[in-house]
Amino acid sequence: MVKSIDPNEIRFFSGQSNRPLAQGIAAYLGVPLEDTKFLRFTNDNEYVQLGASVRGRVVYVVQSLVAPVSDHILELLMMLDSARGAAASEIHAIIPYFSYARSDKKDAPRISITARLVADLLKTAGASHVMTMTLHSPQVHGFFSVPTDPLTAKALFVDYIIEHNLNTSDTVVVAPDIGHAKSSARFAERLGLPVAAGVKTRLSDTKVKIDGLVGTQITGFKRAIIYDDEIATGGSVITLSEVLLDSGIEEIVLMCTHGLFLSNALERLSAMPAITEIVTTDTVPIAPERHVPKLTIKSVAPVFGEAIRRNFLRESIGNLFAYWEE
Repeated sequence: MVKSIDPNEIRFFSGQSNRPLAQGIAAYLGVPLEDTKFLRFTNDNEYVQLGASVRGRVVYVVQSLVAPVSDHILELLMMLDSARGAAASEIHAIIPYFSYARSDKKDAPRISITARLVADLLKTAGASHVMTMTLHSPQVHGFFSVPTDPLTAKALFVDYIIEHNLNTSDTVVVAPDIGHAKSSARFAERLGLPVAAGVKTRLSDTKVKIDGLVGTQITGFKRAIIYDDEIATGGSVITLSEVLLDSGIEEIVLMCTHGLFLSNALERLSAMPAITEIVTTDTVPIAPERHVPKLTIKSVAPVFGEAIRRNFLRESIGNLFAYWEE
């Protein structure tokens, strides 16, 4: 029998960035999503008030770091600080999309390693534990000085591929660059598929160059599954898709955990006839009016919900972990 959480022992809150996902997680756990009051004063200062007593209870705050990112970070910090000041026994920051994971190194003079800075701010504000999903750079995990669990949506994508019979012998998994080859290889192994990776050089924030592929020779394969952690402008994926088409691939399925799809990225990707499906999750909310026919959104609410349940009951979450190898 699966153990459940006593709703009286926890308080579950959401920031304003991704309330539908927070509602899904709360529903999975069978606990109410408490109200929170958000105001902005005339001097542009923010005001946050938790809508339920947290004294002596375990508190969870859900907030994705999506645009406007700075506002959502401050809102999250204020919610954590409010819970600490109101004598919560534990404070868990649930951050489905940690955008600053891209700022993981000092690759130019006089810049901040912002991923580490934000990690420090979360602890300072009161977080005793952080849970997130698929960090862009795995080393960011080491920036946190409180226990941190980076989860994965890999199982959702594997199930989708199997359910839709996409793991056929004429299919190859492709990573957009060498840096994500290891993650794509683990993904491909679970599907029994070969893997290749693009040799990518980033020219700017929106432009990339791909000088061929390494790994499995894709000659003879008809379908490619491009597996990435996130898609922002779509520039890398479009460039890679063109390379794949020139190599004889006829059908492309895009899969990414974090579907930012900035500007007109969804429309550009959807306009390519060879791209038949775009599969992502709800770590980043996508307004219904932006949906396109090729888009499928898988909810990660059960993944976060199960991880929270096991964590609360002191059970292992090993097989939900981003770098778990079976």
